[in-house]
Formats: sequence, C-alpha cells, structure tokens
Amino acid sequence: MAFHHVALATRDLPATHAFYTGVMGFTLAKVEAAPTPGGGWARHVFYDTGDGMIAFWDLHDDPEVPTDFDPAISTGLGLPAWVNHVAFDAPEAADLDERRRRWLEAGHDVVEIDHGWCTSLYTLDPNRVLVEWCRSTRAFTDADRDEARRLVLAEQPELDTTPPSVTFHEAAATTSV
Repeated sequence: MAFHHVALATRDLPATHAFYTGVMGFTLAKVEAAPTPGGGWARHVFYDTGDGMIAFWDLHDDPEVPTDFDPAISTGLGLPAWVNHVAFDAPEAADLDERRRRWLEAGHDVVEIDHGWCTSLYTLDPNRVLVEWCRSTRAFTDADRDEARRLVLAEQPELDTTPPSVTFHEAAATTSV
C-alpha cells in the first residue's frame, strides 16, 4: 500500500516551496490554512510527487509550539543526517541523471551511492532534511528475503564491511534554492 503523504515541519515556507517545486519538480497541490488547537494558525502545504504527496506544516503564533524548533528530522534530534530521511523513487537511470543535474544546477551538492541493489542520490532540503532519489537496480529474490529475515532476527548480525561506491558531486558556486 502506498503512502498518501508524509508531513514535516518547516520554518521557512518560501525556501521550502521553491525547493520542492523548482528543484524537486513537484506540483503544489493543496494548502489548508486553519487555526491550531493552541490558539495560533498554520498552513498545511501539500506537494504532489507523482506517486503520493509530501506536506509541510508552516506554524504560527501557537504558544504550544516553540518558535525556535529545529525542523531537521535527524540532526534536530542529535542524530546524523542520514538516519531519518525521505526517499523518492527514480524508476530509470535517466531519472537519476536528470535529478542530479537539477540539484547541481540549483546549487545543491549531491552524494551518489551505489548500494549494490540500488543507486541513491542525496542532498539536503532547506529544512536540513536529507532527501534522496533512489533507483532499484535489481529485483529482490527469495534468497534476499530469507537473508533479510535472518538478519532482522539476529541478536548481533554479522556486519557487511564492504564499503559502497560513493561519489561526491559538488555544485558550482550558485545561489541555492
């Protein structure tokens, strides 16, 4: 079953809007503006990704919401940026090429990792949330599923010490969106 949407908070809606429409290429689908339970107001902004939506809360004047919250879903909690992230599907290799080009042209550095079973591109959005374009490069087999069950149930699984192939793509000095 697919997700309908994933919702995150933003402290800079104009930058978030520019990133998700201009850089990611998503379409603004819906905005709900309403009072919040704590007495403030909020916008809930939805972007159509082509296969579900990503949404952002733009919160205002609510005494129950701190004004200085950190919207970064990992580093805001003291975790490395790679832990909590949002990954979007890139069905074809050409999709990854186009996404890498768009991110670099918009001034965003890109990390590319070949995980062996998928290839991923990563950058940070304006909220310092790690976003990913991911392309599966092979189908999962029954052996993959058996290995996954074994590893998820192991008290201390053996670790894969073979590092993935990592490529850093540095954006030219431009204005970031």
